[in-house]
Amino acid sequence: LAISTNIPKQNRILNDDNKNMISNTAGIPLLAGGYITLDTVKAQGLAANRRTKIYCTLGPACWEVAQLEQLIEAGMNVARFNFSHGDHAGHKACLDRLRQAAANMKQNVAVLLDTKGPEIRTGFFAEGAKSVTLVKGEQLILTTDYSFKGNSKKMACSYQKLASSVKPGQSILCADGSLVLTVVSCDEAAGEVVTRINNNAKIGERKNMNLPGVVVDLPTLTEKDIDDIVNWGI
Repeated sequence: LAISTNIPKQNRILNDDNKNMISNTAGIPLLAGGYITLDTVKAQGLAANRRTKIYCTLGPACWEVAQLEQLIEAGMNVARFNFSHGDHAGHKACLDRLRQAAANMKQNVAVLLDTKGPEIRTGFFAEGAKSVTLVKGEQLILTTDYSFKGNSKKMACSYQKLASSVKPGQSILCADGSLVLTVVSCDEAAGEVVTRINNNAKIGERKNMNLPGVVVDLPTLTEKDIDDIVNWGI
């Protein structure tokens, strides 16, 4: 086994088989990450030596001062405020607690405002149903009439330009990808897209939709995003 002797000490790793220091970046055929063990992950290290930053999303489970202090002690560098949920007053109260915790710990913590951004969602269902069951191989029609109350055969989509944006053969992902649809045909005049269901799924109301590879005609910043940035972030 070749050993590179001109590798800086901090760039070497210990090979458990022969206890020799082996470069993590030299041209030696090593499996990437193969030297990492559970003990390596759990080992106490110095934050100053880390080459990554730890981002923590703040929410009800971890936003009290004592909990924030624990996060800071554990290495939190950036506190993420998710503006898909909550209001300005609630986020401001959390920010005040974060500042108090940071002061108590004598640490600097960056604050990240994560805007909600534009989104595409499925609609509501008929007869008060909270979910529908979709069967692989069947067809599902998507309509851009968002007032339409859907079922297992047809449901609404909030993106008004869906029929002119997608093409047959393209995929539509729903509910974080738990439902995959393939576009069969598009009717721009009717604002409808016929799709084929690729997997069995049970889907609820107002689930997110994603159009891989499609240039979506939606604003980068919504009115809500601008309000959040101007009236809270700045």
